[in-house]
Amino acid sequence: MKKFLDLISEEMKNAFEAAGFDRELGKVTPSNRPDLCEYQCNGAMAAAKLYKKAPIMIANQVVEGCKDSEVFSQIEAVNPGFLNLKIKETFIKDYLGQMCKEVKFGLELPEKPSRIIVDYGGPNVAKPLHVGHLRSGVIGESIKRIARYAGHDVIGDIHLGDWGLQMGLIITELKERQPNLVYFDDDYMGDYPKEAPFSISELEEIYPTASGKSKEDPAYKECALEATFKLQSGVRGYRALWNHIMEVSVADLKRNYENLNIDFDLWKGESDVHDMIPGMVDYLKKEGYAYLSDGALVVDVKEETDTKEIPPCMILKSDGASLYNTTDLATIMDRMKAYHPDRMIYLTDKRQDLYFEQVFRCAKKAKMVTPDTELLHIGFGTMNGKDGKPFKTREGGVMRLEMLINEINEEMYRKITENRQVDEQEARDTAKVVALSAIKYGDLSNQASKDYIFDMDKFTSFEGNTGPYILYTIVRIKSILNKVKEQKGLGTEELCKAGELLRNAGSEAEKSLMLSLSGFNAMMETAYVETAPHKVCAYIYELANAFNRFYHETKIVTEENQEKKNSYLALLLLTRDVLETCIDVLGFSAPERM
Repeated sequence: MKKFLDLISEEMKNAFEAAGFDRELGKVTPSNRPDLCEYQCNGAMAAAKLYKKAPIMIANQVVEGCKDSEVFSQIEAVNPGFLNLKIKETFIKDYLGQMCKEVKFGLELPEKPSRIIVDYGGPNVAKPLHVGHLRSGVIGESIKRIARYAGHDVIGDIHLGDWGLQMGLIITELKERQPNLVYFDDDYMGDYPKEAPFSISELEEIYPTASGKSKEDPAYKECALEATFKLQSGVRGYRALWNHIMEVSVADLKRNYENLNIDFDLWKGESDVHDMIPGMVDYLKKEGYAYLSDGALVVDVKEETDTKEIPPCMILKSDGASLYNTTDLATIMDRMKAYHPDRMIYLTDKRQDLYFEQVFRCAKKAKMVTPDTELLHIGFGTMNGKDGKPFKTREGGVMRLEMLINEINEEMYRKITENRQVDEQEARDTAKVVALSAIKYGDLSNQASKDYIFDMDKFTSFEGNTGPYILYTIVRIKSILNKVKEQKGLGTEELCKAGELLRNAGSEAEKSLMLSLSGFNAMMETAYVETAPHKVCAYIYELANAFNRFYHETKIVTEENQEKKNSYLALLLLTRDVLETCIDVLGFSAPERM
């Protein structure tokens, strides 16, 4: 199904062509003066230079050819040559009727879907999630969902930090505390215990303790490096401990991500490609891509067109140790072999832009990916407190993500139960759903690359550009629908949902709502192409405002004209379904009531 704006532009292009001008001049855009018109075309201004005519004369010629248009109810030439346009109510009604009948409201799906891997989350095991992990998970989940909705085959991979020195540090500290554990007995050949010798809370305390010791005690750090080497060399006891660390930590990570409605298809990490690294290094050397520089193995990735210095991509340090670059490149090779993706999208802090530029250039130069494989890094800004600095606890420490979620849940519970009696369990459940909308919408409504201020009061407000406002609008629609559907003599929901009972807009508010709905397909396509969840947020805020204006200006439940009421029901159903589709791709849902 063609996009609404494309159909309008097509009509205007025909008018330019019929008047003797280049049809491409007929491009239409939404009006920047909605008080004057709904859409506009500035083609006559550009045509003036090409045809050596006054733009107003050209505009008037185009208007003359549009008198019998089935699309425009009004087309007006305005000095010095603008074309102000209004759309016929019948055209809008027919378009929405078609949207109601089509799968995904008529969104054009790709003939050949792309296979896309979204690499997001990226937490380190054995460490609790903190607020710094929020944006990668929230933005990545939404980008994955938008791409799936657009018809593509999408795989989400958490890409765990589960290998390297941090594991050696944990094992070293465990050995100091419990030296008699069977895992440290080199002669032990039996089965290792099924239960881990630590809990998640103990594990989360062990790592920072070990990390602090290693910074002060060189001998301790040397032990940790040796433990890391033993682990990576396959020492049985160390691998068994590592399995315990993974099981305990991943179970906790899954619980935390589930609270954020974030779901990964793959729970792979750096460890999954460890055995691929020697072969990859040999390949880079053999094919002449890698060379030694001050003892380190590097690949030059600078290009002639560079305007700034791009350092070489380091593959191995001078002591032969691998780096993040090494595991990321091996992961790219692994993904190409296992999944043959057309696109790989990475979500991390924007301060890693240069790092990913190096890695991606290295992968392309060394032919680790096909020439048409797209590698995209989406660098996001930081979530800051009201002081403009990275978000902290009241004590000044890094806040655990679980604590932030609990705080917002409590704030939403307080607001929901304020001055009214509500069932305790229902209030708690509703608060959790609304709090998630506050967190996710508060983040996603900002362009990913920009920093933003996390403002608890603003984000949990039921007014303004917030998640709770969007949910309140959806719940309001559900409430009206329930009241209307209880009345006799109304058309069936099936006919209403199919758009069969829609009528022409009877007011400016109703027409504005219908025009907002007509922009769904174009918005969703843009959100996918530009990997931009904030476009979805901007759209549903506009749509929610359009609906609420319509609601306040229209008698819906008490409307006596049965045809009108059926049309309202059809319009409300479409608005609800579009809004719920949008919040689903943003990664949250709406309760039945609030």
